[in-house]
Order: sequence, then structure tokens, then C-alpha cells
Amino acid sequence: MAEHAEETLIEQVTEKIRDGVDSSSSSDSDDEKSKASVVTEAVKSKINRLFGREKPVHQILGGGKPADVFLWKNKKASAAVLGGATAIWIFFELMEYHLLTLFCHCLILSLAIIFLWSNATFLINKSPPHIPVVSIPENLVVDIALSLRYEINRGFAVLREIATGRDLKKFLIVIAGLWVLSTVGRCCNFLTLFYIVFVTLHTLPFLYDKYEDKVDAFAEKASVEFKKHYAVFQAKYLSKIPRGPLKDKKFL
Repeated sequence: MAEHAEETLIEQVTEKIRDGVDSSSSSDSDDEKSKASVVTEAVKSKINRLFGREKPVHQILGGGKPADVFLWKNKKASAAVLGGATAIWIFFELMEYHLLTLFCHCLILSLAIIFLWSNATFLINKSPPHIPVVSIPENLVVDIALSLRYEINRGFAVLREIATGRDLKKFLIVIAGLWVLSTVGRCCNFLTLFYIVFVTLHTLPFLYDKYEDKVDAFAEKASVEFKKHYAVFQAKYLSKIPRGPLKDKKFL
């Protein structure tokens, strides 16, 4: 009996030791996982986001339903919008249908249907169709005009700042962008260019939101290389261009 009691006591002690080892190993694994997550978050925070971005892509796109459409959060709405834009492009570009002709035909069809429906109600003794009164609110027009005026004035201010030569890097970027845009404009018309931009807005933000860490890391490396080459170019050529003192002129 005494030997059996000793054996059971030894078994209990060994089980407790095993439980302690298992719990310590599980706690160590949990600590390692937490440390790994902290390290990954620290690495992500050190990555410079594209264009100095601090907010999520969803907030940069304005949030709400438009951002959900561009980021394919609502797949049905995104597919419907992209399919509608594709149908319009095919209708006007490939089938060579004209906007004015389409507008007139749609208006003729709508007026004919409403006219026949209104006259048919008198023959069958039913109430005529209710045609809602459509009016554009004044506040909406004023807000759009003020926003458009603000954006145009800001664009003029940016162009004036670039033209004065205060920021040579921005000047070269704008000139290169306008040259690329003019080259693309010679290859396709405005409708095709608008459709390309529309498809780009429906694809690039979605792909960037999905692979943002890899894209930001690659963009950071590319930015470092570009700054190196720009510094060499500026030291060899741009620094030798004579510049006069810049003064703001006051126009009375």
C-alpha cells in the first residue's frame, strides 16, 4: 500500500511538472507571436506611404459609397458602373453614335410614350400619369459654382508658382506630365482618354489597397534612386543655369 501511494504521488508530481512545462511553452509561444506582431507593425510604420499618405485609401477617395465602388467593396455596384461605362464607350466610340442624336432620340421616345399614355387614360377612364416637377435647387448650383471657382483659382496659383521658377523640380514634373498627356491625346480622342482614366480609377486603387505594403516599399526604393539621379543632374547641369533675384510684382 505504501509503495502504491508513493507511485501515485510521483505520477501526480510528474503530471504537474508536465503541465507547468506545457503552460510555460504555450506562454512563450504567445509572447513570441505578440513580439512578432509588434515587429511587423513597427516595420509597416517605418515604410513611407506613397505620396506621403497618412490616411487609408478609402478615406482619400472620399469615403462612403463612391469609395466603396472604386475599391470594389460593393462588387455588384462596381461591376454595374464599370459595365455601364464600357457600354457607353462602345456605343459612342465603336458604333460611332453621336451624343446629340442619342439625346434627341431618347427625348422623342420619352415624350411620345408619355403623350400616348396621357391620352389613353381618358379612353379607359383612369387617372393620368403623375409627372413629377423637376427643378434644380439654387443652393446646389451656387455650391458647385463656388467649388469650381475655388479649384480654378488654386490651379492658376499653382501654375503661377511653377512659372516663376521657384521650384525647378515641380516645373520639370509638370512639363513632363503635359508632354505625356499631349502624346496620349494624339493617339486617342477625349472619350477614349476619359474611359481609360475611368477604368484606371476602378483598378489601380483596388490593387494598391490590396498590395499597399509591397507597393510602398518599392516606391520608397524608387524614390531614393530618383533623388540620387536628380541630385547628380542638378549638380552637373541645373546648378550652372544663371538665375536672377525673384521678386513678387505688385499690380495696381
